[in-house]
Amino acid sequence: MVKKESVCIIGSGNWGSAVGKIIGENVLKYPDVFEEEVRQWVFEENYRGEKLTDVINRERENPKYLPGIKFPPNIRAVPNLVEATKSASVLVFVLPHQFVRGVCEEMKGHIAPNARAISLIKGLEILPEKVTLFSEEISRKLGINVASLSGANIADEVAKERFCETTIGCQNKEDGELFHMLFNTDYFKVNVIRDYVGVELCGALKNVVAVGAGISDGLGYGSNTKAAIIRLGLMEMRKFGQTFFGTVEDSTFFESCGVADLITTCSGGRNRKVAEAFVRTGKPIDVLEKELLNGQKLQGTLTAQEVYEFLSPRKMTHEFPLFTTVYRIIYEGAPVESIVRDITL
Repeated sequence: MVKKESVCIIGSGNWGSAVGKIIGENVLKYPDVFEEEVRQWVFEENYRGEKLTDVINRERENPKYLPGIKFPPNIRAVPNLVEATKSASVLVFVLPHQFVRGVCEEMKGHIAPNARAISLIKGLEILPEKVTLFSEEISRKLGINVASLSGANIADEVAKERFCETTIGCQNKEDGELFHMLFNTDYFKVNVIRDYVGVELCGALKNVVAVGAGISDGLGYGSNTKAAIIRLGLMEMRKFGQTFFGTVEDSTFFESCGVADLITTCSGGRNRKVAEAFVRTGKPIDVLEKELLNGQKLQGTLTAQEVYEFLSPRKMTHEFPLFTTVYRIIYEGAPVESIVRDITL
């Protein structure tokens, strides 16, 4: 008898909760493949005087991060990471990237020996000396294969079952088929490609472009200007990928993880929203995060800083003028108007 796959979702914010709904429903469609129960690790918080996990398990929803969306009954919120991941053979990472290392260290030795994982983390670890994909970091820490998922996927819209697409990057064909079963629905259409590097790069770098789009919106510059920022940003994303990761394929930028996600993020994502408020209010980014994001963190500004600190010692900042201008506006006090003045070569 073939052993069924046991699924654990690691993370439970806005996106993690939306994904939990999809996965919970999909495992029930394939009872021969998956165990019925899906464990979801929830960072324990106090919610109106109760433990958040108790509220989720009783009410079948996450009222802090995704209110009004009901989970299927087979999702179980677990506050202990080791208990949640114990013997899990399919791991879905959907948590802020700054927690990846600590979480992997704690998980070591508690997952199934044949486990495989997929990263939904939108970010890169960019240090002055190197760029690391989080799928590669998880793979290195846990000794398992790790795919990646990214697309034009605003969590609230996905949770409300509004049609969209997403892209899974996976080099192993069998793993790709398994993840397709786990995520694909009538309203959340999955395309599996081999270029996991390109999928992750797009998911991280588009947030920098969205900050630029938000600055433009804050200045009231209109649709033409934002379209130019999006186009220039896409070109810099492609150039960064092909300069520092030679395997990135042009076709990946035409997937949902590429141009579609870029358009969505520059139209309605949190990076655009906070950058617009930064221009209109003059308040610091960290203050606006607290006021506007309900405990969530901004990725675009941090990625802009990391990209700049990676390019600077290589004397290549001038080759990526949009990325560099976003950094200088946010961190060096450059005039916000430079978002159009300084972004072309």
